[in-house]
Amino acid sequence: MRIAILASVALRREPFSYSPGEKFVELLAEGLIARNCKVTLFATGASITRAQLQAVVDRGYKEGDPIKPEVAEYLHMANLMEKAHDFDLIHNHFGFAALAFSGLIRTPLLTTIQERPSDDVLPIYKKYNQTTFYVALSQVTRHPELDYLATIYPGLDLNEFTFNDEPGDYLLFLDPVDMDHGAPQAMEIARKAGRKLILAGLIKNKEYFEKEIGPKIDGREIIFLNLTDQAERVRLLASAYALLHPVNYDEPFCLHILEALACGTPVITTKKGAGPEMVIDGQTGFIMDNLETAVERVNEIKKLNRADCRRLVETKFSRERMVTDYLEVYQKVAEGSLGKGEKGLRPWGRYIVLEEKARHKVKRIEVKEGMRLSYQRHRRRSEHWFILEGKALVTINGQENLLLPGMAIDIPAMALHRIEAREGTVVFIEVQRGDYLGEDDVERVEDDFGRL
Repeated sequence: MRIAILASVALRREPFSYSPGEKFVELLAEGLIARNCKVTLFATGASITRAQLQAVVDRGYKEGDPIKPEVAEYLHMANLMEKAHDFDLIHNHFGFAALAFSGLIRTPLLTTIQERPSDDVLPIYKKYNQTTFYVALSQVTRHPELDYLATIYPGLDLNEFTFNDEPGDYLLFLDPVDMDHGAPQAMEIARKAGRKLILAGLIKNKEYFEKEIGPKIDGREIIFLNLTDQAERVRLLASAYALLHPVNYDEPFCLHILEALACGTPVITTKKGAGPEMVIDGQTGFIMDNLETAVERVNEIKKLNRADCRRLVETKFSRERMVTDYLEVYQKVAEGSLGKGEKGLRPWGRYIVLEEKARHKVKRIEVKEGMRLSYQRHRRRSEHWFILEGKALVTINGQENLLLPGMAIDIPAMALHRIEAREGTVVFIEVQRGDYLGEDDVERVEDDFGRL
C-alpha cells in the first residue's frame, strides 16, 4: 500500500522529541515501514526518517526558518495534494486545514484528530465528516457530532525502553513546565510525601518558570534536569519510584505516561484528560482526586507490581498493536468499502473513478500481471473497455478475446465477463452506462479470491 503521511512543518521529525505529536508520527511511519508499506513522509527537510521524505522547507518555522508560517504550511499541503494521485491513502496529522483540499483530490483522506475539536474549529470537521475519514487519538478527544472509524492509541517501540524492577526513591515529573501541566502540584506532592522530585520537562514558558518554579528548586529535594538524549530519558524513567502527572486540563494523550509504564514505573495521574485511559487504578498506578489522596498514593506505590506496568504497554500500547489497528483502517478506506471516496484497492489491483453522472461512470482500472477479475455480470449496466497498457485476455460469455493497447470491446448488460492481465500490468478505461451504477450490482460466478 502506498501511504502518504502529512505531518506538521513546525518542527522536524526525529526519534528524540519532547512533542507527543512529533513522536507519534515518527513511531507510526517507522512501524509501517517495518510492515513493508511504502511510506512517504511530508515533513521538513531536516526530518530524520526511513520513509521517503518530501519537503518544501528545510527547517520547521519554529526552529528559525525565515519563511512565514502560513506560507510554509500552504506550500507544504499543496506539495502533497499535487501528488495525491501517487498514493492509495493520505494520512493527515496536520489538522483541519488539510480537509479543505479533500474535495479537489480522489485519493481518500484519513485524519487522526489529535485533540477534541473546539467550538471554533468544529464547523470544518463537520463539513467534511461525510466525505473524509476520522480516527480519534483517545476517547477524550472524540466529539459527539463527528463520526470516527476507530479510536487508536499511540504505541511505543518497546525495544527503546528498559524494564527495571529495582527503582530508586525519587519521583519524576516529565510534563512541560507551564501553567497547565501541574509542576507546582508535583512539587507539593513530593514535599508532603517526603520524597525527592526530579523535574525534567521542557520549559515552555520561561517567565513562568523563573517566577513560579525556579525559586523552589534547591538542587537537593527538588532538582531540575535538562534532558538531551533518549538514553538519558529512559534511564531517568526506569529508575524513578513513580511518575507524577497532575495535569490541569483535558489532555488528549500523554506519551511519557506510556514510556514510564514501559520501564515498569507506576504513574499517578488525575481524572482529567486521557490519563485514566492509560492507567489502571490500583494496578499500574493511581488516579488521584486531589493532592491529599495523591500523597497517600505515593506511599502505596510499593504495593504495585512493576511487571504489570510493562505488561499493559505490551498488550495495549505497543507500536505493533497501533500499526495493526491502522492497517485495518487503511485497508477499509483504501478499498472503498466504507462508501466514501472514488478510489479503491482490490486483490487484483486498483481503480479510480474519473467521472460519475446519473447514467454513466468512467473508471481507470489497473490489473496486476497474472491477476484476473471475477467472472461476473451486471444486471443494470453495460460496459465499454479501452486498453491503454499491457496485453489483456477478455472473456465474454465463454468467448476469449486478446486485446492490446488501443483496442476496445463492449460488454452488454447480463453478459458474463472477466479480464486477465497476460503480459504486464493491464491498464484500461471502463465506461459504464445504465440506470444504476452502484458497486453492489455484481453477480460473481467465479472468483479467485473467494468473494462469491
